[in-house]
Amino acid sequence: MYLTPQHILLAGATGLTGEHLLDRLLNEPTVSRVLAPTRRPLAEHPHLENPVGNLADLLPQLEGRVDIAYCCLGSTIKQAGSEDAFRAIDHDLVVAYGQRARDMGARHLLVISAVNADETSSIFYNRVKGETEKSLIAQNWPQLTIARPSILLGTRTEPRLSEQLAGPLSRLIPGKYHGIEATQLARALWRLALEEQDGVRVVESDELRRLGK
Repeated sequence: MYLTPQHILLAGATGLTGEHLLDRLLNEPTVSRVLAPTRRPLAEHPHLENPVGNLADLLPQLEGRVDIAYCCLGSTIKQAGSEDAFRAIDHDLVVAYGQRARDMGARHLLVISAVNADETSSIFYNRVKGETEKSLIAQNWPQLTIARPSILLGTRTEPRLSEQLAGPLSRLIPGKYHGIEATQLARALWRLALEEQDGVRVVESDELRRLGK
């Protein structure tokens, strides 16, 4: 069974995957409205609503019907500046966004997590990602899709050294650790949004690559 999403909420529209996803959403005839809060203005489009500012401040101000919400937020400890700052973005802000989307009526949340996300991991990054997944599951979404991509491949406005170094190697690794193009991930997220499958679905990177072809 398939849904026809009309009103979309998108966080992270200026990021590597978010940019590709936004472009796809705005060109889908079934999408009549994309609400995409960002820190810097996006190009105007008749189906785009773009509140500009800090997302944490904008969340209470977001209004209107939402059918499906995408969360493409994500940072690194280096970008954030500290472990606490990273947690504030990749856990606290993501969870707050999920709750606001739920309050606005969204019945399906699709969120980008990470390969090896695990709340019990000894690796801080993986542990925070796992804790975020657990917190989102606790929100009792009718439908929650957790995407766990491996190294993202593509050109960022602000390059990440770790991806630049690991990207070429990740193309040689099989299975879920093989790198995934951001364009593939965006296509996969769109296709997953069209599927009605109640409950929680975790989609590993190898399946995301298949869905994004």
